[in-house]
Amino acid sequence: MPYRQDHFWQPDVTVATIVVRDGRLLVVEEEVQGRRVLNQPAGHLEPDETITGAAVRETLEESGWDVVLTSFVGAYQWKAPETARNYLRLAFTADPVRHHPDRPLDTGIVQALWLTPTELLSRSAEHRSPLVWRVVQDVLAGRRLPLEAVNAL
Repeated sequence: MPYRQDHFWQPDVTVATIVVRDGRLLVVEEEVQGRRVLNQPAGHLEPDETITGAAVRETLEESGWDVVLTSFVGAYQWKAPETARNYLRLAFTADPVRHHPDRPLDTGIVQALWLTPTELLSRSAEHRSPLVWRVVQDVLAGRRLPLEAVNAL
């Protein structure tokens, strides 16, 4: 659907957290439109929520892990070809702190997994979007910005 000048347009603002433990990446397997896909713990920014707070919350809700954010990786824009929805993903790195194995995961989340970067790349056909691997590539390349790069007033 083409953009209409008489409509207010805004992208879906999402957060994603890249958590690494013992050389493995925390990912979630989720059911989306009848298909199982892989993603970082990620989700939408909610009203009256800080961006960093959303990243911590989404990680817990989708994986059962409490985390501490360590850096801001960057902002990523993507338009989903099948829906024409625009996404603005704000990605962070985090350290795992505590796992809550009995905590129910968000609706649609099948399980949380720890995959090596090679395993995640080999399953690229299952990635929810191209953002999954792109953010991991940047993390593996050492891209880190201070958390102070993201502000809430």
